[in-house]
Amino acid sequence: MRKFLVTIVSFLAIAQSALADDISAYLQGKYVDVNSAKTKLASAGFEVVTEYPSVKDGVTIVFTNDALKKEAAKPTRAHMAVLRLFVDNQEKTISFTNPVYFGKAFMQDDYDAKVFEAQLASINKAFPGLTGSVDKLDEDDISGYHFMMGMPYYEDADELAEGKCTELLAKAKAYKDGKFFLFSIKLSDTSYLVGYDLSKRTKKFVEKIGRANATVLPYTISIEKGKATSMEAKYYLAVSYPLLSMGEFTTIATVPGAIKKDLSKPFKK
Repeated sequence: MRKFLVTIVSFLAIAQSALADDISAYLQGKYVDVNSAKTKLASAGFEVVTEYPSVKDGVTIVFTNDALKKEAAKPTRAHMAVLRLFVDNQEKTISFTNPVYFGKAFMQDDYDAKVFEAQLASINKAFPGLTGSVDKLDEDDISGYHFMMGMPYYEDADELAEGKCTELLAKAKAYKDGKFFLFSIKLSDTSYLVGYDLSKRTKKFVEKIGRANATVLPYTISIEKGKATSMEAKYYLAVSYPLLSMGEFTTIATVPGAIKKDLSKPFKK
């Protein structure tokens, strides 16, 4: 009997350990309005970069700090310069991008646990009571994540244009009189992260596959060492919607191509 109980306890411990390895993509909590959220972020040491109407009756707040920008200045890591908070005025909830989850995804082998766990601690302190989303992945699968065989990895970026960094940045700002340009963050003398809007038609995919993860917008462009690139949309959408089924993915099959087309436009001239 004692041996049987030991076996059961061991099994439960193993099962519990396996569950503990899952990391939620988002941190969800009770509703806070945009202005209150921005105040809380500032008190936690974050800088609000922009607020963006990602869906109807919903706003994504993009924010950063010096620690994030320092990590993002490393080669091919620019997208990690920002974190996001979605304020859903319709559903009366809030949702953060989990810095640990997206840190592992976007920093790859450069992931520094201390830096991103500190971001998580700051968010939890400023917004007590947050819980992990059902969207999650096993910790060991995040850095090398791809949706399925034949699908892209993080490093398979879409190349948009080549040229001097300052010229590429100027083109992004000037296109359509700045209509689609949202923000830029200088990470180093040869590295910038640019926030960019998508066309109305392209960005409808968020409502189609789940407004709860509307922090997926706005999209970002990395301008680094003479190249403008964006995350391959098949990767970015899949890692941002880890519960997305193959059937659901096929309903937005044209979206990745449309995203690349939208982001390439400012660099054509």
